[in-house]
Amino acid sequence: MSAAIGAIGINLLTGATGQLSMGHAFFLAVGAYAYVYFAAEPTRTLGGLGLPTPLAAVLAVVVAGAAGGLFSPIAGRLKGAYLGIATLALIFGGQHLLFNAEPITGGFNGRAVPAMEIFGFTFADAPELVIANVPFGVLERLWFLGGLVLLAAALFARGVLRGRPGRAMNTIRDHEIAAGVMGVPVTRYRAGVFVLSSMYGGLAGVLLALVFQRTVPDYFGILLSLDYLAMIVIGGLGSVGGAVIGAVVVSLLPQLLTRYSDAIPLVAAPGSAGVSPSEAARILYGAVVVTVVLFLPGGLLGLLRSLRLRLSGLRLPASSAASPTASSTPSPETRSSHVP
Repeated sequence: MSAAIGAIGINLLTGATGQLSMGHAFFLAVGAYAYVYFAAEPTRTLGGLGLPTPLAAVLAVVVAGAAGGLFSPIAGRLKGAYLGIATLALIFGGQHLLFNAEPITGGFNGRAVPAMEIFGFTFADAPELVIANVPFGVLERLWFLGGLVLLAAALFARGVLRGRPGRAMNTIRDHEIAAGVMGVPVTRYRAGVFVLSSMYGGLAGVLLALVFQRTVPDYFGILLSLDYLAMIVIGGLGSVGGAVIGAVVVSLLPQLLTRYSDAIPLVAAPGSAGVSPSEAARILYGAVVVTVVLFLPGGLLGLLRSLRLRLSGLRLPASSAASPTASSTPSPETRSSHVP
């Protein structure tokens, strides 16, 4: 669910507006570490503000948006590969800060993540919670929280894409000059979408930190950004549903390969001979991306839509399919009656 939220954010930027970004992992890191700093109590070596965790999560998303706002003047003036190369600087600069700003980030070892607490309910393993003989630990509790947050994020993004901002974004993507002639403030929209995408990334980072329960700088690197690009290409560019489908595929594939590595040729456990599950997953990402680009321009979502249309066409009875043609074509008697 965290991956789906982050994928929706980068799909608004890359899929709907046509701005390539390679630095999405940076904003996930900003959201994750900002939440930890705002929510954690200060210690002798590490700083913190000890704020209520819901407030810390909201402030973390705002900080991620502010980070995107600082970069938005560049995002508003660059496009295509130039913007993608520029956003790489965010990854390299962010990694340097995460490793060296130890009073805030904890350095190489990272920091423990305070558990979310809303109205006295703690999203953690303690206190123990059992419902219908099913124990609800931290992951089970966060599952419901992530579902609600994902639903709200998806509905908001869907509203943006279906409204006037979405039409302007698509026009900028398809024909920038035409968008400017029609009165669309291209630079302002590009900068605004970059900020919105950054906030989605920050929100995904907060959820990711809550799941991992510890923030580690190594995770927020270039490979994570590539995973998000793979999500939106595989699922379908420019749509909320495509981002969610791509996030499901990219997130679950390494876990499936790890679980069934014994039955898959050339895939072995880490440290043994053969390709590790994570490496095999990235190889499959590449193959799927190439296949989607060549044969499925709409991604997996487009494939599902086409299959649904074909199935709905097959379900139509033959009489109903032929009735419009029969009713629209007059009989010979009717035609002759209208001849003067």
